Amino acid sequence: MESSMQQGTLGDARNRIPDQSPRMTARMAGLFYLIFILTSALASLIRSKIIVNGDAAATANNIMSSQGLFRLGFMIELVSAMFFLLAAWSLYQLLRPVNTNLALLFLLLNLGGVIIESANMLNLVSPFTILSGVDYLKVFQTNQLQALAMSSLDSYTNGFMIAQIFYGTWVLPLGYLLYKSHLVPRILGILLIIDFFGILSWFLQFFFFPGYAILSYPGLAASFVAEVSLSLWLLIMGVKDQKPLLVGDSR
Repeated sequence: MESSMQQGTLGDARNRIPDQSPRMTARMAGLFYLIFILTSALASLIRSKIIVNGDAAATANNIMSSQGLFRLGFMIELVSAMFFLLAAWSLYQLLRPVNTNLALLFLLLNLGGVIIESANMLNLVSPFTILSGVDYLKVFQTNQLQALAMSSLDSYTNGFMIAQIFYGTWVLPLGYLLYKSHLVPRILGILLIIDFFGILSWFLQFFFFPGYAILSYPGLAASFVAEVSLSLWLLIMGVKDQKPLLVGDSR
């Protein structure tokens, strides 16, 4: 019986998938993060070609004449959100040895943002139904339907900005752990902490000072530099071959 148990243990060991090295995990995180950045930018670019701010009629015409492109932008944003979560999961695996609670915190904050963003994307689907000409909407005039479609797109923008409070907050514990871990240059952790304040300023500007978008530009620039720098460093350089320092270590 003891021999059978030993054989079972050996079999389990042989069948176990080995953990990735920290350097490989870091490079996966960098790859996922960079894919997120590029796909998010592409989805935003596609929407900007179709949505005409303040002009419901032009926007409705663009959507119906470029349905394939608009749907492509929708799918790209979904893929972007998925890769963002994968990046957060990889960073969680990388930084969990530093402090499990803070690593779990930034993972959950990222997940909250992804859930809100994904659910909010229903507001990008609604215009197709509103403008499709289905029988039960024929009680509305054309200009009314166009206004409803535009209202749905405005709701999408509001929902997207609500998600930013989670996306902005998750980089604060992430930046702190990167700073303390010594796995990457400390400047990357500092940049992410600055990124938190940049996204927070964008969030506050959007809801409290909507007519002053220029106020958010410095913060958005800092956010771009921080997140692109992190993704490229992780992808190209990986992390140092050393045991990460625990939070509270005085070194």
